[in-house]
Amino acid sequence: MTSELPASVQRLELEDREVFLVGTAHVSPQSVRDTNETIEAIEPDTVCVELCEARYQNLENQESWRKLDIFQVLREGKAALLLSSFLMHSFQRRIAQRFGIEPGAEMRAAIAQARDRGARLELIDRDIQISLKRTWSSLGFWQRAKVMTQLTGSIFVGDDLDEEDIEKLRDSGNLSDLMSALAEALPTVKGTLIDERDAYMAEKLRQSAGPRTVAVVGAGHLPGITGLADSSCDLEELERLPEPPLWPRIVKWALPILIIALLAYGFVQGGAERGVESIYLWILINGSLSALGAAIALGHPLTIAAAFAAAPLTSLNPFIAAGWVAGLVQALLRRPLVADMENLADSLGSVRGFWSNRLTRVLLVVVLSNLGSVLGTAVALPWIAARAF
Repeated sequence: MTSELPASVQRLELEDREVFLVGTAHVSPQSVRDTNETIEAIEPDTVCVELCEARYQNLENQESWRKLDIFQVLREGKAALLLSSFLMHSFQRRIAQRFGIEPGAEMRAAIAQARDRGARLELIDRDIQISLKRTWSSLGFWQRAKVMTQLTGSIFVGDDLDEEDIEKLRDSGNLSDLMSALAEALPTVKGTLIDERDAYMAEKLRQSAGPRTVAVVGAGHLPGITGLADSSCDLEELERLPEPPLWPRIVKWALPILIIALLAYGFVQGGAERGVESIYLWILINGSLSALGAAIALGHPLTIAAAFAAAPLTSLNPFIAAGWVAGLVQALLRRPLVADMENLADSLGSVRGFWSNRLTRVLLVVVLSNLGSVLGTAVALPWIAARAF
């Protein structure tokens, strides 16, 4: 029977149980066929899928975006995380649309097969928010900027890929090269998004019920899962959010104190006129670059003005960011509508869609305004220091 299964299937023995791993590309029509053929041939007691509860609900309920509260996202400071998730989904969706399927179609096929056959369905992936938060918290500022740049660049590529290119993604040799490149370029990202999830899913498979199990997972996870099949891990440890490092909290407080001290020292050393000039420079540079970020996001004119006014002040306040103010103003002036939630999936399929959809535009305003304010601080601080001394 095993010899008749698709080439993408690997068989594991876990004590007295058989596990058949179907390695897929999440935008591959062939992966859908492989999933259906494997489940039909094996007739498993349990079907496991590379989904967490949140992603499962999104697949099952296409209207779940209607419940998204953009103001809550802004209050909790999750705009960058949400935008990162949208950017990743956008790349998958645009490729999938070329082949007339939905991203995650092989997961839907596995879920439907499990229901039709009365098999137990198990979700074996770690919660997507935990994975993103663990990844984000492990990155420094420049690494975060690099990741966001690469994710943003992904919305401009992928249209020239054909089905043969997609199927090559499931080849073990190509995957090894891709994983090696990722490990070299961003080792922390690979550790949290790939390696930790490999260990998590391997442990969930060991704990799954039934003598015959079919597990549908991304082909990139196959080497890790098979390599960890005989070793156990602590799921609670992999689900724990790490304590934020101390240095960002120190910088968050030390930087405003340093800026205020330099401005005050400028008054003492250069007199009132030079001190006032330094304040004008601080406002002009920080405010202008933050406003430029809001403008690039095609924010409302009042949003751009709000970014300009807020940035010089919020840079001196550890509890608030310019992007949050600008994003709130944008959300109030151009409140995301139900239609924006309904059309979100289509909007993520193009560069224009990111800027035309009111929801994603709010997120772009937040991220780009914050980035402009950070750059403004980096430019203005040494200038003010030079004038003070």
